[in-house]
Amino acid sequence: MSDTPHQPTADALQRMKAMMQFTPQARALGIDVTRIEEGRVWGHVPYRTELVGDPDTGVIAGGVVTTLLDQLCGVAAVLAQAHPTSVATIDLRIDYMRPAEVGHDVQAEAQCFKLTRHVAFVRAIAYDRDAADPLAHATATFMLDSSAGRGAQIYRGKK
Repeated sequence: MSDTPHQPTADALQRMKAMMQFTPQARALGIDVTRIEEGRVWGHVPYRTELVGDPDTGVIAGGVVTTLLDQLCGVAAVLAQAHPTSVATIDLRIDYMRPAEVGHDVQAEAQCFKLTRHVAFVRAIAYDRDAADPLAHATATFMLDSSAGRGAQIYRGKK
């Protein structure tokens, strides 16, 4: 990773928790950041019946797992930076290995393993009972400083 990432503190954990609350979808799903380290983050989404994708099985929807992994990967990319900036997902690949167990929260952990000047590379796993038995694995890339000091751009169609 370039430069030296900042050392996470209790205050940094609270900022990462607030970052989750800033994102409407993460807030609606109840995603919570539970632990952070340099370039690493752990979190979970609690099991709730309204998050079930198939009522016949009671399994949490795959989109919930996707959102959890994407959000935590983004946090890991922020935590890896010496001078944190905004990030935007460039690519997210998820391999689903098995369904989540009914009634169990989905846990996840993500780690930024490579940081270049403009891109962060992150990998993550989601699991329910044991990290050694993941239900999904993700690899992601994030653009760093995605706003680059610009305000929001509005598409107004062809000129």
